[in-house]
Amino acid sequence: MDTSTHTHHASHPQAADGGSWSQAARATLHCLTGCAIGEVLGLAIGTALGLSTGATIGLAIVLAFAFGYALTITPVLRSGVALKAAIAVTLAADTVSIAVMEVVDNSVVLVIPGAMDAGLGTALFWGSLALSLAVAFVLTVPVNRWLISRGRGHAVVHGLH
Repeated sequence: MDTSTHTHHASHPQAADGGSWSQAARATLHCLTGCAIGEVLGLAIGTALGLSTGATIGLAIVLAFAFGYALTITPVLRSGVALKAAIAVTLAADTVSIAVMEVVDNSVVLVIPGAMDAGLGTALFWGSLALSLAVAFVLTVPVNRWLISRGRGHAVVHGLH
């Protein structure tokens, strides 16, 4: 195997290639899954309950972090890592990625005219949410690539193997 294009997470924290784009895309897709679950639930619940924009965004952010962390900590715990260490690995692996994704996707929804006031049955609500998550994915991949190239982010989880 050509080691110049393969990142060894645990043994080479700063890869020669700066971390692969495919690794970064996979890490971002993992992050996007948890964020999307939390965003959809938070925005849908907030909209259905008629919460203010701030409360709805706050709920979406809390749920995005909760689901994002849950998707990471569950397999880490199953691999036999103690709870305290699993929490540390999960926080190290996901916090920056989720934070960037949340800033981006919520910013996109907030700048689309009428998106936060659109009802659950409208194309504007679902379209703006889909667009916001797509933009967040695209802008978070380089962040995850940078983190992985430095042995951080999802490289921490892969270092357990």
